[in-house]
Amino acid sequence: MAEHDEIDNSTLSSTRAGRAVSLLPSYLTDARAVTKYCRSTAPDGALQLSVAENQMLEDLLVPALTEFTRSREAFPADAIYYQPTHGREPLRRAVTQYLEDLLDLDDGEDNSNNNLDPEGIVVGAGCNAVLENLCVSLAEPGQGVMIPLPYYAAFEFDLGSRAGLEVVPVPTMGYSGISSDDSVSPPCEAYYLTRAALDAAKNKSMNEHGVEPRILLISHPQNPLGICYPPHVIKETIDWCRENKIHLISDEIYAGSIYRKDSADFSSALKIASSPSSSLSSSEKGLGLGPYVHLVYALSKDFALSGLRVGVMYSENQEIRLPVQKLNDLCSVSSQTQILVEDLLMAKSSSSSSLSWTNEFLSENQRRIRQRCDTWQSCLNELNIPHLDGTAGLFCWMDFSEFLPDEGTPDERERKLYLELLNDYGLLFTPGQSMKSELPGFFRCVFTAASDHEFDLGMERLKAYVKKKKGIE
Repeated sequence: MAEHDEIDNSTLSSTRAGRAVSLLPSYLTDARAVTKYCRSTAPDGALQLSVAENQMLEDLLVPALTEFTRSREAFPADAIYYQPTHGREPLRRAVTQYLEDLLDLDDGEDNSNNNLDPEGIVVGAGCNAVLENLCVSLAEPGQGVMIPLPYYAAFEFDLGSRAGLEVVPVPTMGYSGISSDDSVSPPCEAYYLTRAALDAAKNKSMNEHGVEPRILLISHPQNPLGICYPPHVIKETIDWCRENKIHLISDEIYAGSIYRKDSADFSSALKIASSPSSSLSSSEKGLGLGPYVHLVYALSKDFALSGLRVGVMYSENQEIRLPVQKLNDLCSVSSQTQILVEDLLMAKSSSSSSLSWTNEFLSENQRRIRQRCDTWQSCLNELNIPHLDGTAGLFCWMDFSEFLPDEGTPDERERKLYLELLNDYGLLFTPGQSMKSELPGFFRCVFTAASDHEFDLGMERLKAYVKKKKGIE
């Protein structure tokens, strides 16, 4: 053999591997390339305000998880063996009870046909894992997943890297009935789904791109907007999906982080689809959702437990239950973690035997999120920066379009603005471009992704930026 044989690089990785990397949001590369803020070693570093994490709960979580870990007298003997692929039965029942309470699904009657069916629950290693397995079971490679704009940037990776599905954007602003005015930032209503928007996106996908939409994926509460779709929007969406035989997946991962319940007007897609006017007659156990309505959820946002990797899927489509369960064998949650989560979901409050630990925890979490949001939005109001008034989630949708450079394409102008905020002021927001915003100059701020000190510093930097741009001393 020659001492320096030429290596055929095409054999070192697959096309799928390269495509998976290409689907990752570009702003993640920017985030990795900059020096992160550190009070002692990098005081001018960038503040990470783009990753949807809640870093305000360690004082509550660490002691509680430590106590839950110690609470069992012995580790169950059966937990050392293979587990049901969709999760241990005690955990699935605990998840069922928790979701019924969280999503207001329990009608209070002892009627098994009006409750979640534990056999429809699948517990997997994170929301993206159960979402991918659900989509693999509902659609063929090359078929489309419709997603209203703007959307969580990583959906493209979750749906395309292995499942091979095509994202079909659903613009809403031209179909909302809201008159467009360049001088006014769009209100919440401009982002609502309508039949006209869904019909237009479906027809364009099929006629112009040859992609058949098979799924409609919504995040509800909405990421990155930080709002909830009103019940009438969800009802119209469910009806449209059933009429068009398109599967609706409602990603309700922020359902426990609704911090303005008086104005959010949130109602789960499961609750609306199972209401007397929408429920489909069925002899099977469950809510009567029929085959076209599905839910995904996880503990990573409401409980800030992304490191545990616990995601949940629910469906009453009998044809996909076994396939999803078998696919979940590739991303199961360890029995030790399942037991911990079961104890967490079933624990009683230390202050009241009639109150669950989850209710007490979520109530305090919502209070803290609202306090942060109020402070951040007050800062934006002081600076006259338009934004949506958030009601749910961990983020604020902000309109920085007045600061866009004059020259270049819309994408180029937003990119320059984004890099100015990042490199010159150390503010790392999620650019709307990565979330397919219909308008340039919009950014998502994750106001929970920082310590109190970093949060305060972020507001100081934002004020310095705006005052500099507006020539205010």
